[in-house]
Amino acid sequence: MRILLIGANGQLGSDLVRVLAGEGLVPLTHRDIEICDAGGTRMVITRHQPQIVINTAAYHRVDECETNVEKSFQVNTFGVRNLALACREVGAALVHISTDYVFDGRKVAPYVETDLPNPINVYGASKLAGEHFVRYLLDKYFIVRTSGLYGVAGSSGKGGNFVESRLKQARDGKTIRMVNDQVLSPTYTLDLAHQIHRLIQTEHYGLYHITNAGSCSWYDFTAEILKLSGLETGLIPQSTDRSGAAAQRPAYSVLENAALARLGLDEMRPWTEALAAYLREREDGGQTGSSRQVK
Repeated sequence: MRILLIGANGQLGSDLVRVLAGEGLVPLTHRDIEICDAGGTRMVITRHQPQIVINTAAYHRVDECETNVEKSFQVNTFGVRNLALACREVGAALVHISTDYVFDGRKVAPYVETDLPNPINVYGASKLAGEHFVRYLLDKYFIVRTSGLYGVAGSSGKGGNFVESRLKQARDGKTIRMVNDQVLSPTYTLDLAHQIHRLIQTEHYGLYHITNAGSCSWYDFTAEILKLSGLETGLIPQSTDRSGAAAQRPAYSVLENAALARLGLDEMRPWTEALAAYLREREDGGQTGSSRQVK
């Protein structure tokens, strides 16, 4: 099987490279493919003739998306359409990474795949529109919604990840103010990569929520990072309306891996265990996690 991975040097992409090594993987970066270029995208996919294309490319600076609306839809919607059309032409399945931000956060129980999306920011709207293109253009697809990603490779588009930013603040002795009224399921990209690997070995195409189990606020997540790292610094809760963020965020965007569970495929461990594993791995240079099982 030939697997084409788009965004191979990104946060999730880097862990997918580790997990899928030896699986006929062709890793591509932005230098190799520009998904906003329909002709170029078609040419690359036609040349490689993959059975599976995994797309991790996205414009995910949530606040910037509010003012860069055209770019948001160019990448997250029409770029995805270009990929779906090219995959349809060669008969490839498309794995597309989406987001918990397709929901409005008004629910008080975890969102399942059958819940109706209702995004409240440009980023979420553009990602949802990308999902729609995948679903109507392809029969063979895996749409994977996930949440609060962090990984050893960091996020090239954001200049690090949430965990590293909080560790740096603590080591610099800075007081950390963190919102306590947004609840989510933080997800370790290595766990997500292993779960995607297992999923693509099936032909159970469709929409999936994949996050580490459990939930917390960003404030609680930060507190656990500091506790597990043995760092002490001022940590102050604040409400979202005092954060100054340009984009609205859902107050509650916890995802339930319901579709995986129905198939007996859900291997995602609790977020606290995943965070502890991430902190261990980053200390030994990312050498311990590439071959581990999710459970």
